[in-house]
Parts: sequence; C-alpha cells; structure tokens
Amino acid sequence: MSSKTITLEQIRERGLRALANELGPAGMIRFLQQFERGHGDYTADRYQWLGEKSVAEIANELQQNRGKRAPRAKKLASGH
Repeated sequence: MSSKTITLEQIRERGLRALANELGPAGMIRFLQQFERGHGDYTADRYQWLGEKSVAEIANELQQNRGKRAPRAKKLASGH
C-alpha cells in the first residue's frame, strides 16, 4: 500500500481502526489523549473573559440574551 494511493482521511480512518482493534476503545482513547494535552490556563483566561462575575450574574445575562440571537441562528433552530 502506497501512501500516495490513499487519501489522508483514509489513512486516519485506517489508523484509528488499527488502534481500536489492537487496544480496544478505551485503550485507543487513552493513546490519543497523550497527544491532546491542550495549553494555556483556563482559570486565568476565564477571569480575563468574565471578571469576577458570580454564577447568578452570568445566568442572568444568558437569560437576557436568549431572545437576541442572530436571524440566521433563529432560522437554523427552527429547522428552515
């Protein structure tokens, strides 16, 4: 099998299938998680985005903004 004769998507699919067959679903997930460590500091970033708002304040803002979705979002939500 030459890597030039199959697409990257096919390589990915075959690789995942091989991992699942060899390691099982849980082992495959554990293997893949080794490469998805993430980065940054969510807690520090969250305070930068939200400041010192309480959960009640955030919930109140969400309630107020519920009816203010963009027209496209409303159209998609209604199934049209």
